[in-house]
Amino acid sequence: MRTVVITGSASGIGQATRQVLEARGERVIGVDLHDADVEVDLTTVAGRADLVEQVSALSDGRIDAIVANAGLALPLPAAVAVNYFGALATLDGLRPLLAGSPAPRAAATSSMASLHPCDTVLVDAMLAGDEAKALARAADLVSADQGHLVYASSKVALCRWLRRNAPTPEWAGAGIPLNAIGPGIVVTPMTQDLLTTEAAREALAAQVPMPLGGYMTPDVPARLLAWLVGEENTHLCGQVVFVDGGSDVVIRSDTTW
Repeated sequence: MRTVVITGSASGIGQATRQVLEARGERVIGVDLHDADVEVDLTTVAGRADLVEQVSALSDGRIDAIVANAGLALPLPAAVAVNYFGALATLDGLRPLLAGSPAPRAAATSSMASLHPCDTVLVDAMLAGDEAKALARAADLVSADQGHLVYASSKVALCRWLRRNAPTPEWAGAGIPLNAIGPGIVVTPMTQDLLTTEAAREALAAQVPMPLGGYMTPDVPARLLAWLVGEENTHLCGQVVFVDGGSDVVIRSDTTW
């Protein structure tokens, strides 16, 4: 039986991914602020260290896959702390526990927002590993009424980190496929405030066009995550797979880079 760690497991995509994996007989160690096997705050250094300690204890030091899914879509510095630094702490911190698995896998939840405009100063601070500078820059953006750039920037940085690290000895060289999904709009508690009125839905549709199927329920990206961390995935490396109803195609047309 495979053991998979999922952050953000109490709701939305994380909860749906847990349900998919448990339905096929896998053990899930859920991580969240509440209602989880491991309850920690990934915005803090202490919470990230506690994550590794608790998962190590619960798994006897051996897991088969990591799903770094926890995230915030709010225009706040905390989104940087969770979406980027929390995700990296999850992936890097738990990676040693994959060593004993015959089929180790890792995946992260990015977003089609990684295709949106971002703040290069914030992205560069994240990629440099300077959390204090990144949080300060995010706070400045919020104060300047540019908070909408925070979420997209956190996802841009996550995708770039993943692309840089997936083919390295620590990941691909250790036989660990590392990839991400890029969902469009998923109907979850995190997005419900964006869908409350017709005007809000129309504005969101202009930003995130989804010609195929419209907005998704969480089980759609969950099934993709489940495949990415499954044994069948042997050669996907450093890919951000957009499950977005066509947003990527509409926004970028035939341009792939």
